[in-house]
Amino acid sequence: MYIDGQWVDASDGGTLDSLNPYTGEVWAQVPNATAADVAKAVEAARRAFDDGEWRHTTPQHRARLMRRLAELITKNAEELARIESTDNGKLYREMLAQWRYMPEWFYYYAGLAVSEQGRMLASDKPNFMAFTRKEPLGVVAAITPWNSPAFLMNWKLAPALAAGCTFVVKPSEHTPVSSLAFARLVEEAGFPKGVFNVLSGGPEVGKFLSESTRIDKIAFTGSDGVGKAIAQVAAKNLTRVGLELGGKSPQVVFDDCDVAVTAHGIISGIFAATGQSCMAGSRLIVQKGAKAQLIEKILERVKTIKLGDPMQPETEMGPAATKPQFDKVMSMLEAAKKQGARVVCGAKPAEIGGYFIEPTILDQVRPDMTIFQDEVFGPVLSVLEFETEEEAVRLANDTRYGLAAGVWTLNVQKAHRVAAQIRAGSVWINAYRTLAPYAPFGGYGQSGIGRENGPEGLAEYQETKTVWIETSGKSRDPFTIGL
Repeated sequence: MYIDGQWVDASDGGTLDSLNPYTGEVWAQVPNATAADVAKAVEAARRAFDDGEWRHTTPQHRARLMRRLAELITKNAEELARIESTDNGKLYREMLAQWRYMPEWFYYYAGLAVSEQGRMLASDKPNFMAFTRKEPLGVVAAITPWNSPAFLMNWKLAPALAAGCTFVVKPSEHTPVSSLAFARLVEEAGFPKGVFNVLSGGPEVGKFLSESTRIDKIAFTGSDGVGKAIAQVAAKNLTRVGLELGGKSPQVVFDDCDVAVTAHGIISGIFAATGQSCMAGSRLIVQKGAKAQLIEKILERVKTIKLGDPMQPETEMGPAATKPQFDKVMSMLEAAKKQGARVVCGAKPAEIGGYFIEPTILDQVRPDMTIFQDEVFGPVLSVLEFETEEEAVRLANDTRYGLAAGVWTLNVQKAHRVAAQIRAGSVWINAYRTLAPYAPFGGYGQSGIGRENGPEGLAEYQETKTVWIETSGKSRDPFTIGL
């Protein structure tokens, strides 16, 4: 592990195996952190923030280090993508695209670091001037998921570094290797010791971090169940939380859409990344007049999706990332069939074996079905039919989540009307799964608390201080101060 600028084993020598989801074999071994290791990492970050040089560095210096880190990511993108694909089973080409785009987060927030420094306030008091200062929040603990470990870590790290915070990250026990490899780049970039720390280990490590009184913020991406547990624990210490949680995102398709373009967008939204994405477009809410043609078009392409080795360029869909996830998806499919969903295709393990699941389309899904309400996190598309625009909006919003949505229509007025009514943090019109460092991302409802990316993402790691300056120098009536 990487703690206080040093590479260390677990204090008790314990280790965890990391499995390659494609082969099912152990391919790496990492330390299994103890409570003492967690305390050591947190204290390193605390010391680096309270007493070290990082808190007092200029924004310009932080920005230079961040740009250097971005250059190193670009230089090492292929190796890091291979590591991550081996660890989580997602396509190498998808991981490579993520790693090649990841430097943009550090360039973007390096720019914000030197420009977002507070503002002058228009005072209504002639003998006062007032302004705000933006100051770092403190020590951040990030707990990240297995589907895109480094990408989602850096959504948190880039703004945290720009703000002047220090950082402890605990990646998923299923995919710890890329975060550890990334720490070598942080070290090479020249960040002071203690600013960035990586702990590998199981859920108990996340529990230790959540309970710590020495942490100022917990930034978590994962399931809503775990997010709620973290929030409950953090509330005991009034530790701030940022929660990017699950989704059950609707793709609302009207009969005036471009069917070919829409079919590709639906496929990208649910079958790319094996559906293992918080923003997966898992609910196809389609107008009656477009349904038959759209399903036919989707099926044409689904039948040609190539499952196989994620490292091979021709592979289009990899396995479920873990055995528990494979079992969960299969269990939900069986429940959906029992509840009356009609299988259009898939809904069974792929012939290739392992953790592979056939791309699945379920028709005649009802809003009261579990498959409609609960996040699957697998290659499963649930189809519902609607007739009116009002019905489409009602179905889209019939969820406890509100992370993302797609709207497909060539009618620009309708597109804007519907996008405005859907309760989701991101809505794409005639597109899906487009992200950028400057575009805020987060959810309504049980999809989370707070926003990542954009200026809003930086604000999540800053305190705002108001400074008042009395300019007259005259004595004042003590009973009117503040008026």
